Amino acid sequence: MRLDRDVAVPMRDGATLRANVFRPDAPGRYPVLMTFGPYGKDVHLSQFMPEPWEALKRRHPEILAASSCKYLVFETMDPEVWVPHDYVIVKVDSRGAGKSPGFLDPNSPAEFRDFHDAIGWAGTQPWSSGKVGLLGISYYAAGQWMIAAMRPPNLAAILPWQGASDFYRDRTRQGGIFGSGFVRRWWPRSVLRNQHGNPESPFKDIDTGERNTGPDAFSEDELRKNRTDYPANILAHPLDDAWYRERSPDLSKIEIPALVVANWGGLGLHLRGTIQGYLRIAAREKWLKVQSGSYFLTFLLPENVALQRRFFDRTLKGIDNGWEREPKVEVSIRTVDDRVKRTAIGAQWPLEGTRWRTLHLSPDKLTEKPPPSSQNLSYAARGPGVAFKTDPMKSDIELAGPVKATLWVSSSTADMDLFATLRAYGPDGTEAAFFSAVEPRSPVSQGWLRVSQRKLDPERSTPWFPYHSHDETQRLLPGERVKVELEIWPMSIALPPGSRLELLIQGCDFERSGFFQHDDPQDRPPEVFDGTNTIHIGGDSPSSLLLPVIS
Repeated sequence: MRLDRDVAVPMRDGATLRANVFRPDAPGRYPVLMTFGPYGKDVHLSQFMPEPWEALKRRHPEILAASSCKYLVFETMDPEVWVPHDYVIVKVDSRGAGKSPGFLDPNSPAEFRDFHDAIGWAGTQPWSSGKVGLLGISYYAAGQWMIAAMRPPNLAAILPWQGASDFYRDRTRQGGIFGSGFVRRWWPRSVLRNQHGNPESPFKDIDTGERNTGPDAFSEDELRKNRTDYPANILAHPLDDAWYRERSPDLSKIEIPALVVANWGGLGLHLRGTIQGYLRIAAREKWLKVQSGSYFLTFLLPENVALQRRFFDRTLKGIDNGWEREPKVEVSIRTVDDRVKRTAIGAQWPLEGTRWRTLHLSPDKLTEKPPPSSQNLSYAARGPGVAFKTDPMKSDIELAGPVKATLWVSSSTADMDLFATLRAYGPDGTEAAFFSAVEPRSPVSQGWLRVSQRKLDPERSTPWFPYHSHDETQRLLPGERVKVELEIWPMSIALPPGSRLELLIQGCDFERSGFFQHDDPQDRPPEVFDGTNTIHIGGDSPSSLLLPVIS
């Protein structure tokens, strides 16, 4: 393998970004796989995210057996397992990050233009076959939707591995609520520490041991002037306005082949948008696989690298390897003890034959029949909320797909936030908890909604999937009862006899980890969001839960 370090990549405005090019040490033209982002092309995983590195060594020694992992960088492919199969790997530091000077502005139109130019550059180099594919996780997956919609020359296929497609609904304002826990942790830890010219960066170059942010050493004031204020921008745009729309793709413009991989272990950030991206792209050649666990670790497993390579061998090299016969949709069905029971195969999402089962909210229960009379269940918005649980299941049942709660609600104030958690309990009463990308005990699923943003887009909504427009605020009158359709993110679970399901409704992220909390006081002022909330059930307020039964 040959490594060309810090190669100059010219941009249309005269700027220069820096890339590492890993390629076969032999003459020839090869397809290119590219990543483009701010995390540092020369920062080893063990520095950038020590926890995933330790988890990798502990849980998956087979990954270490397949590679020295010297060039393993967070959320990107390992060159050592790709270059021997005649691929060129190009990793680009985005503008203002790592070795690339300039104004740091992630997820912006300016960054997307740079990405577009980098693809054009890679597709015309003497070592390139002219075909470029995109492969990466999270940040390096989410950007693929936007770039593919821009249709740059030479881009021939994408493989977003757990990457949100909607900048508003998936990444920053789930249900219209500012995702402060993630944004305020991600911005300083994952981005600012690697800002170009940051003299305090703890990151060292894999090869040289020098500071990864280049030779420049800027003052804090100079660094601040050379970057956007990402959290402030999000707070300044509470609705899905033009600022958000220019950061979210027109998925109908994506027509190139796409292998889309989602993961149940991505609650709160990528899961919803990955599946929605698959559904909304116009490509005829598209495949969806929904896996379980930590999407970063599964990305590197030898069997998944082989899957990725089969896709690109067909789409970038033209090898007739039978890829077209790959099932269009594969969905892992989880058990209550966090194993995969089986993989459900189909041709669409939701899966064919899904039976939609409605359970009604009754006092403390989820029941087949609605309660005989109207009742009001009130709870403090800052308290533990109210829970509704099924009786023990009488037989095996498998659920997989989107979930929707239809709720009649009111508040003592002018607004309220709904935080819904779907839980499962095994026959012995132990809660089912799942290992995910960011926490060891994740629930079955969750959903969020700001009630003043309950307005639906009828063209994009379905009976099982409420799509909220988030384009206006409809305040409540204190005590006013309104109907809301709450999207609970997709899930899967196989429940044996004696198991139970529970829907928990709260007014805040009670008992949640800080990573995905929604608790910014500017976005959630106490005088509005610390009131008394009420769920109305039965009678003319038929609050219910819609579940996808596949077996």
